[in-house]
Amino acid sequence: MPPENPKNSANPENREGAVRLVRDHTIYSCVMGSRAFGLATDGSDTDRRGVFLAPTPLFWRFEKPPTHVEGPGEEQFSWELERFCELALRGNPNILECLHSPLVEHVDGIGRELLSLRGAFLSRHVHGTFTRYALGQRRKLDADVRATGAPRWKHAMHLLRLLISARDLLRTGELRIDVGDRRESLLAVKRGEVSWAEVEGWMVRLAAEAEEAGRGTPLPPEPDRARVADFLYRVRRASALEAEPHHQVVQGVVRGGRVRQD
Repeated sequence: MPPENPKNSANPENREGAVRLVRDHTIYSCVMGSRAFGLATDGSDTDRRGVFLAPTPLFWRFEKPPTHVEGPGEEQFSWELERFCELALRGNPNILECLHSPLVEHVDGIGRELLSLRGAFLSRHVHGTFTRYALGQRRKLDADVRATGAPRWKHAMHLLRLLISARDLLRTGELRIDVGDRRESLLAVKRGEVSWAEVEGWMVRLAAEAEEAGRGTPLPPEPDRARVADFLYRVRRASALEAEPHHQVVQGVVRGGRVRQD
């Protein structure tokens, strides 16, 4: 799925500043896509995803820092920490999978704490979010079949992978994105070696198994919003203190004290 819509991304005038945010303030970055899923072939791209922490004083201006930045590298996309946490709490499949990539390229102390919160973002809501995304992809595949007589086999493969991941998450309470020993059967779908009827049947079975797993899932009813909110508050506060430790307004805000007004 597309990582984000461009509504609140960095505009061209602020491109240089956005690049600096990614370059200087990334707390976590990883490889996603086929390489993280265990489905890479010789022609696979390297999709990079990351999370940056915008310095707290930037939020005290009328123009806020971007919620997400595309680039600066090819196939690279990053979210500001707060936006990333918001999406993860909603059960966004793309974000949750990013947190579970086996191919981590960079992580600092704050990034490690973010990774330690993986379980706090998971809840039974993932059944709905994964299912809605899967249904949207299925409609696109059906449209391809009507138009050309065949689906886009690569997209069919990735939909199967997502359905497997969702079912296993609901069964176990743990999200694993590497396909493991299913690699060859999924790549056979990508190569068009499996009939559409067989692929359809596989999708229907996986959806039914996910539905059944959802009824007895060990996942909690809701994500742990309080734990995530505490984490975000602490890193914002630490950022403010680090940026301007002796500034009167900063001290008034982060220490909860009064700020004298002349």
